[in-house]
Amino acid sequence: MKLLTQWLLSAAALLLVAYLYSGVEVRSFSAALIAAFVIGLFNAVLRPVLVVLTLPVTIVTVGLFLFVINALMFWAAAGVLDGFYVRGFGAALLGSLLYSALGLVIESALGGLFTKQ
Repeated sequence: MKLLTQWLLSAAALLLVAYLYSGVEVRSFSAALIAAFVIGLFNAVLRPVLVVLTLPVTIVTVGLFLFVINALMFWAAAGVLDGFYVRGFGAALLGSLLYSALGLVIESALGGLFTKQ
């Protein structure tokens, strides 16, 4: 139940990012649902590989390169989907920062609602 709720709220967060920032465009709630799923899938599968491959750069930049990896995942999801558009890498960087911040809020709120017993 928590996973389904988190997915729905992540899609709503993606719509909020598109509303707040003109560099990100989401055509509909169904497109936001699919985009949230694909972003989550990319973050679960591709992101760990990229983090390991770019570990030296991440160490040199004191972890700031992880923002670039997040932006690449956000931008890649927009590249493979219809109905979800990002206008360039800068827009992907800012959009992923907003989306990540909203994701942290969602995760902390759901942590209080769905406590382990």
